[in-house]
Amino acid sequence: MGILARFKDIMASNMNALLDKAENPEKMIDQYMRNVNSDLGKVKAETASVMAEEQRSKRALNECSAEIEKMQRYAVKALEAGNEDDARKFLEKKATLTEKEQELQQAYSLAASNAIRMREMHDKLVADIGELEARRAMLKSKAAVARTQERMNKMGSSVTGANASMSAFGRMEEKVERALDEANAMAELNMAPKDDIEELTAKYDRKPDVEDELTALKKQLENKE
Repeated sequence: MGILARFKDIMASNMNALLDKAENPEKMIDQYMRNVNSDLGKVKAETASVMAEEQRSKRALNECSAEIEKMQRYAVKALEAGNEDDARKFLEKKATLTEKEQELQQAYSLAASNAIRMREMHDKLVADIGELEARRAMLKSKAAVARTQERMNKMGSSVTGANASMSAFGRMEEKVERALDEANAMAELNMAPKDDIEELTAKYDRKPDVEDELTALKKQLENKE
């Protein structure tokens, strides 16, 4: 059956190889599950049809067997009533029905065998889908972890970029401070040498103020006394 063959390929782990090529693995997983559940619906319908055929075949066989028993009873009654011709007719009908019964028995055996195989395939498919559901949950969990890791990797790149910018800022700061130090040193070198003589002469060139004159006058008055 094409449905089962296709599902067998999926269960043979070919999904992993296909997911590696998929742009969105999670969507592909969901699509797979929709496909296999659709296939399961078809298998269920086919299994129900085969099982119904088994029941129909069994019912036809039982009806034929019952009819054979009926002819047998009527043949006995006819003989008991002394009607040999009627008994013969009942037995002839029984013989015809017996041949039919053999054909119906073969049909029923085949239908029963088909029903058993279809039920086994159906049950196996249900179990495999259950396993696939568990694998889907696991794959989706891994995909979520992968997305988180990817975001963290991007954040790591941003942090690295920020650190690089801060490092560059620090180098610029050092460069500016070095330039400032050099400028201050140059300004100091450009200043004229300090002349101490000028300060020394200014000390002695200081003009007497009012307090000095007042002190001198007091001394003069004291001397006169």
